[in-house]
Amino acid sequence: MNQIKNKSVKFIDLGKKDYQETWDFQERLFGETVAKKIGNRALPTSEQVPTDNYLIFVEHPHVYTLGKSGDPSHLLLDNAGLLEKGAKYYRINRGGDITYHGPGQLVGYPILDLDNFFTDIHLYLRQLEEAVIRTLADYGVSAGRIPGLTGVWLDHDTLVNPRKICALGVKSSRWVTMHGFAFNVNVDVDYFSNIIPCGIPDKAVTSLHLEIGHLVNMEDVKEKMKLHLQDLFEMQLQNSTVLL
Repeated sequence: MNQIKNKSVKFIDLGKKDYQETWDFQERLFGETVAKKIGNRALPTSEQVPTDNYLIFVEHPHVYTLGKSGDPSHLLLDNAGLLEKGAKYYRINRGGDITYHGPGQLVGYPILDLDNFFTDIHLYLRQLEEAVIRTLADYGVSAGRIPGLTGVWLDHDTLVNPRKICALGVKSSRWVTMHGFAFNVNVDVDYFSNIIPCGIPDKAVTSLHLEIGHLVNMEDVKEKMKLHLQDLFEMQLQNSTVLL
């Protein structure tokens, strides 16, 4: 099937939003996009409807999420501990192990039909990482990848003190994506001490504000990330008012 390509992406900034509410919202947009793709298969090309793409930015209250292949023992808190920390816990349907979301972290959920861009999930992950790497470079911070480990790292080249600054975990079906990246901008990294982040016990976690010595304007980070994502995916972002 020769799908009509739509590189327009609806940008939605949810501000601060509960994890479950956002997950339900993602699932709805994801399901609608997959359903549209399935419907197009029964139509001649002239009658097919282009699929929509979305990019959601959000900050969550304290929450730990475990991917479908993750190890529950990597959460080091029981229910009482979660209550004490004011955090929630969810097992979810993305790839990857356990991670933390919380205030000061820019979470991005691209719901993209990769048939509109490129059908390569590994390239998709690398492009998300590259957008974060370029954003960090805008702040004078050198970052990169460690072979075999998904995400964005500092001291990735020397491995003297490698520190993860952005985690990735995605789900895809029929080349439609959901979930995404979690970029530590002004994060209280103590919350990571309650988990084995991404199942990697011997690597530290950091935040941009710790690396440059001061808090960072989150709106500036968002704008930089948007510009780099637009460039890397050759997408056209349009502000949207899609409601939860």
